Amino acid sequence: MAEQDSGNIVRNVVTSMHTADVTPQPEEEDVNLRDNVRRVAIGADHGGYEVKEKIKSFLQTLGYHATDVGTDSKESVDYPDFAEKVARKVASGDCDRGIMIDGAGIGSSMACNKVKGIRAALCYNVKTVVNSREHNNANVLTLGGPLHSDEEFYEMIKIWLETRFAGGRHWRRVNKIMALERGR
Repeated sequence: MAEQDSGNIVRNVVTSMHTADVTPQPEEEDVNLRDNVRRVAIGADHGGYEVKEKIKSFLQTLGYHATDVGTDSKESVDYPDFAEKVARKVASGDCDRGIMIDGAGIGSSMACNKVKGIRAALCYNVKTVVNSREHNNANVLTLGGPLHSDEEFYEMIKIWLETRFAGGRHWRRVNKIMALERGR
């Protein structure tokens, strides 16, 4: 995707979020059907709890079914426990994609990637979000809770859920990633 195209996408998302007083419930066809993304697992540690709650509501307004795997408060917990829950929901097929939020997104990415079938990507801007989907077919997005504004989270997540895997030459590389998991 050209840099100008991703810039236009971001501007359109931001404009649409700021021009409506009330976000209408989308029709069924508004959900990203190109990749059949309907069910999204979402989790967080204590540092990402408040952001998770906002993102969960945002996903629901976009028409996605959000499966919240916790945590349910700001009480201290260990991020690997919730990263594993998100990853297992995706790996099992219960959810199409997953989102995990912790303090920086790094530890959750590491934990999610230990689950067979997961390609978790720590993203920090729109360019990395698009790359994670187009080139790597990422199925889990990890984010740092205190590192972004609400609007940045919403932009990145919407674009991540709507960006298709480009396939082509990227299949060979994704298959090599998955072969590493099988020990080949």
